Amino acid sequence: MNQQKNIPTGKSSFDLIDKEKFFRELEIKEDTIFLDAVCGCGDYALAAASRIREQGRIYAFDLQEGIIDRLTDKILAEGITNVVPRVAGPLSLPLGNNTIDICLMVTAFYDLVPQGDDEKALSEITRVLKPSGVLAVIEFKKISGHLGLPINIRIKSAELDETLRFHGFTSVKPREIEVGEYSYLSLYRKDNVQPY
Repeated sequence: MNQQKNIPTGKSSFDLIDKEKFFRELEIKEDTIFLDAVCGCGDYALAAASRIREQGRIYAFDLQEGIIDRLTDKILAEGITNVVPRVAGPLSLPLGNNTIDICLMVTAFYDLVPQGDDEKALSEITRVLKPSGVLAVIEFKKISGHLGLPINIRIKSAELDETLRFHGFTSVKPREIEVGEYSYLSLYRKDNVQPY
């Protein structure tokens, strides 16, 4: 996965989605163990923190140290105690087996698939997800528009479904869930539950 050193300063995809619909679809509970595997500036993780109480936990991982430093500062400033930020990426998740209820991947597959890193990342996600766990993926729709990733690197929901099916995941819902004008959400469960 691309390990850029620059810190993005543009709009977060979180600013472009219907947040209430997104969290309603995830069915987060107060004791959810949540992983934002490519957290960027941490908007999703911070928003989840208000829905997940102290008995739950949010892990916010990103490969860019500067981003994690800024997120850590924000967490400390706001007195948030249930978010654990860490410099890490989806290819090597510093978590135990079968520990995560919901793993979130936001606009990451456009980068993972071309580099051939999707297999390693999905193997790690499979390892850390509980048997009943859900992989939630947000991607930009492959439509014209000035917001989001360039259209040529966006991934259609059918392509995403095919990639995840190949790696042992099944769609929870039969179609993508529109969470914004430019974004969709897809939810998956792992097919073959194996002890680790």
